[in-house]
Amino acid sequence: MSPDFVSPPDDASFDYYGLLHRAAARYPGRTALLVDDERISYTAVKASTDAVATGLAALGVKQGDRVALCLGNEPEWIYTFFALSRLRAVAVMASTSWMSHELQHAIAITAPVAIVVDDDKRELADGTGRPDLAVVVHGDARRPGWLPFEEMLAVSGVLPAWTGQHADLDDDVADLELALPFSSGTTGLPKAVRHTHRSLTFATNQWRDGLGLTDSDRLQALTPLSHILGIVNVGATISAGAAIRLFRKFSVRSMVESYQADRITVGITVAPIASALSEMPDLTDFELDSLRYLNWSATPVNAEVARRLTDRIGVGWKPAYGTTEVPILAVTPLDAPKNARLDSVGMAAADVEMEAADPATGTLLERGELGELVARSPAAMRNYLPEPQESPFLPGGWYRTGDLGYVEPAGWVIITGRIKELIKVSGYQVSPVEVESVLASSPLVRDCAVFGLPDERRGEMPVAAVVPNDPATADAEQLIFWLTPQLARYKQLRDIYFVAEIPRTPSGKIQRHKVRALVQDAAPPGH
Repeated sequence: MSPDFVSPPDDASFDYYGLLHRAAARYPGRTALLVDDERISYTAVKASTDAVATGLAALGVKQGDRVALCLGNEPEWIYTFFALSRLRAVAVMASTSWMSHELQHAIAITAPVAIVVDDDKRELADGTGRPDLAVVVHGDARRPGWLPFEEMLAVSGVLPAWTGQHADLDDDVADLELALPFSSGTTGLPKAVRHTHRSLTFATNQWRDGLGLTDSDRLQALTPLSHILGIVNVGATISAGAAIRLFRKFSVRSMVESYQADRITVGITVAPIASALSEMPDLTDFELDSLRYLNWSATPVNAEVARRLTDRIGVGWKPAYGTTEVPILAVTPLDAPKNARLDSVGMAAADVEMEAADPATGTLLERGELGELVARSPAAMRNYLPEPQESPFLPGGWYRTGDLGYVEPAGWVIITGRIKELIKVSGYQVSPVEVESVLASSPLVRDCAVFGLPDERRGEMPVAAVVPNDPATADAEQLIFWLTPQLARYKQLRDIYFVAEIPRTPSGKIQRHKVRALVQDAAPPGH
């Protein structure tokens, strides 16, 4: 049984703009956004959002139109996202970290009528066949083909009064497309994930209640707002009437300084951030007593890093699990952070069913049996764009996560690896995540990634890319000798390649195809 439950919202609350509308009515003068030295109230956020909606509508954006957002973690992203929600248009979530071919791919498959982009990404957008309606944020002056954001706000127009359901629209807003974030994937170009007002409203409420957010909480927006975690972090904050700190430029030090100065109550982390925090020399010099807990999302918890950080600052953990396709799958119960299980991503979130299924047949397995984790949730995406030949859903509406793991009889969800990343050694299946968790506990290792390479005798063998703690004394033979007694024989590493860094997505997931390419270009292995 799920540890917490979300009450089904009424029809009006399925309009995502309603989150902001109701928050502004309940908490008009309360701070919603912390940006640099500025405190922006809920009233101001709603006013700016409505001004953006007015400008976009006057420029021709209407219900069903798609608009690409290529913005960093800044207020204009929030204003534009909620403005599109009010217009019942669709936000295409373009990442500012993309290169030209990735943005071109996103534009090609989503066909937006407009694009709103940061000034420093304007030239990138110009080379992608962008829409004619192009708005630049923080632009220093009008450029050919571009409309400054401030001028868009000055476009005159009238918006109808918002009551939750517009009388002049016949469609049920709940099932209208709202956002197209992109799946991170590990191979090929990203796919657009189709989310509706209904699915993202459920996901937002699941995250709000799973984190136990109230109007007294303060969070930080660390991951890109274009990522699904960024979307639900903002939505959950607004739904709770809380406040969120935005970082135009992020650093671990600025994050910790914000913990103290802003009295942050909920720390949202991913693997690279948690690791950097645990190694910060003067971390204990800061006042961190406002933190209720730290959340670990996007990847399974590195227990060694988590324990080291807790030992240093006394703050417990609240692991959680989700995907772009189903944003909130599992959350650690609210009473658990001080003694949280670090080997689990939590229990199924409110209104979510989680089980393991046979990867080959799709048959649901008994609790405790290892298989592919599958889930049913009202927050599940509609589908991909373009739609794949093979459905990502099993009969009965079970979404296939692609993650290997099991659900304990009591409901705790355990992830052991990725189905497609399993290494097949002499008929045995080796989970890279399992080997990585052991390897990462070595004092010689700062970061690592395990993957399989062809082997004439065994089909495949595990190898590792390792970022050493001290490059000057890195010794692959010593590291393999240390690892040997801790793993079964078929899980032993064949080789170790020392690298400068492990390629990861913004949410901290290892990009194994890039690790393989990095290793292929590297010097001969260290062992």
